Amino acid sequence: MMASAPASLGVRRWGLRPYAATLEAMRRFTDERGPATPDELWLLQHPAVFTQGQAGKPEHLLAVGDIPVVQVDRGGQVTYHGPGQLIAYVLLDVRRKGLGVRELVSAMEDSLIALLADWGVQAAARADAPGVYVDGAKIASLGLRIRNGRSFHGLALNVDMDLAPFRRINPCGYAGLAMTQLRDLVTGPLAFDEVRESLVRHLSLRLGYPEPITLESD
Repeated sequence: MMASAPASLGVRRWGLRPYAATLEAMRRFTDERGPATPDELWLLQHPAVFTQGQAGKPEHLLAVGDIPVVQVDRGGQVTYHGPGQLIAYVLLDVRRKGLGVRELVSAMEDSLIALLADWGVQAAARADAPGVYVDGAKIASLGLRIRNGRSFHGLALNVDMDLAPFRRINPCGYAGLAMTQLRDLVTGPLAFDEVRESLVRHLSLRLGYPEPITLESD
């Protein structure tokens, strides 16, 4: 008999956290969780780092310079993380929830599109390349790993950051792919915490958790 899914989604809101330590924490959480462990959503930022997915090809690393490159066990090619980018790690028991990978990806993309609409920005997903785009420029990247029916990794939304490091790579394996960020698409104040809370709201609803619970906040 399948265990019933816990009714809560635990949310951890962190500040700037090293990539390698966070990756290890994600793997540990995923490997050690049991059938009744509640799902979690981790929100944070990373210091400058390039991450290369399982299918990553070295030719997509053009001129990384002093930014470290970390090989990771998510799908996709190479991307960049840095301060001012909102990271959401989606730690779900997808088997327990009855979620397929495509359904989860669509929920993440739809949440980002709804978030951007909150700021008056019209965005769309692409069938041939996971992520979210504004007028052909990529504003958010997705990369997941499913292990033993449980997801980890997640999404990265460019909010208010230095986009220059993206020019040192072929983002997500696409040469010359234009990148954009929310800061360049809106006028007036843009509070990072407000963007984060919009993502929590939209994503938790689409994952079937209308009332997420705060577990930890820096």
